[in-house]
Amino acid sequence: SWEYTGDGHSLAYHAGAELMDMEFVQFHPTGMVYPPSVKGILVTEGVRGEGGVLKNSEGTRFMFDDIPDLYKDQTADNAEEGWIYTQGDKNARRPPELLTRDHVARCIVKEVKAGRGSPNGGVYLDIAWIKEKLPNAEAHIKKKLPSMYHQFKQLADIDITKVPMEVGPTTHYVMGGIRVDADTQMSTVPGLFAAGECAAGLHGANRLGGNSLSDLIVFGKRAGEYAAKFAKENGEANVNEEQVDKAAKQALEPFNVSKGENAYEIQSDLQDMMQDLVGIVRNEGEMREAIDGIGKLWQRAENVSVMGNVEFNPGWHTALDLTNLLTVSEALARSAVERKESRGAQFREDYPNKEKEFSTFNHIAKKESDGSMSISRKEIPEMRDELKQIIEEMG
Repeated sequence: SWEYTGDGHSLAYHAGAELMDMEFVQFHPTGMVYPPSVKGILVTEGVRGEGGVLKNSEGTRFMFDDIPDLYKDQTADNAEEGWIYTQGDKNARRPPELLTRDHVARCIVKEVKAGRGSPNGGVYLDIAWIKEKLPNAEAHIKKKLPSMYHQFKQLADIDITKVPMEVGPTTHYVMGGIRVDADTQMSTVPGLFAAGECAAGLHGANRLGGNSLSDLIVFGKRAGEYAAKFAKENGEANVNEEQVDKAAKQALEPFNVSKGENAYEIQSDLQDMMQDLVGIVRNEGEMREAIDGIGKLWQRAENVSVMGNVEFNPGWHTALDLTNLLTVSEALARSAVERKESRGAQFREDYPNKEKEFSTFNHIAKKESDGSMSISRKEIPEMRDELKQIIEEMG
């Protein structure tokens, strides 16, 4: 969702739980870039699956220019083969627009940085072109992609059956999260369980498409069962009223600050900084700059003021979100700096290759007693023999 603010990660972290693998953030290559009010809303891969092609401002299908060696045998090297694949020809290879999400996203960024982007900072995703192939293309697009047709028509006043869409990479999924036991889903805080996107470990460095729902169904069930078991075995927990009162006071503090910082401005500044400095293509200098910038934003967030009252107050809600946004951003940036390689969803232009050393541990983010965040390494246990055998059999 384009509205996620990392609440689950942050709440667990500040309760004492460890976060793991926070450097691994998946970017979906195609999100809306215009108008600004809907920037980031997902544009489904189904558009490319039905024949949509990516073009730069010069009209070039740039994805043909950057097909990784690993995928060349599986990827079409001409437009016609790519087209017949989308129409169901099982002997054809897939078009390069359907390469892995991280690769497509990096290619889009490269086009934009080279000055070949669209007017609003993206590239063009064109499904309207299939009228050259199908006599009933307009009706076909509306039938196959009804939600996308209505999304662009209603939010951007664009008819995707007639003109290309402007798209660009958008933050999609965080592989990192709360460190949990693989069987019980309990965190490093006894009695605190997590499942889904806020938990870590299942998806490694880059989640495969479709696995998020499976994760929720399987491990959500496990988390619920073991949470119930834990509750039965340990009885009712004691609520620390002093902590509750302190949290309530902190939540209301922005109402007591006059002429302070604007929460929306801090959020916007954080978004721009993270996108620019800790985005799809990363390097040491920019990430260090971001860490310094996050520290300054923490200071500004302590002086946020809001107007009105607690009922239906989006400004107050944004002020409350800042702690979560800043916590997740700091964990991401600090972990990414320490991983001096490119792996999965993390790509570093100063360390473009995988390094064997970094395959042997996870990065752990932990809140120290003085409130600071530490990043440490936790060795990955050796894979069990039966799992190794399964992987070898699958090739």
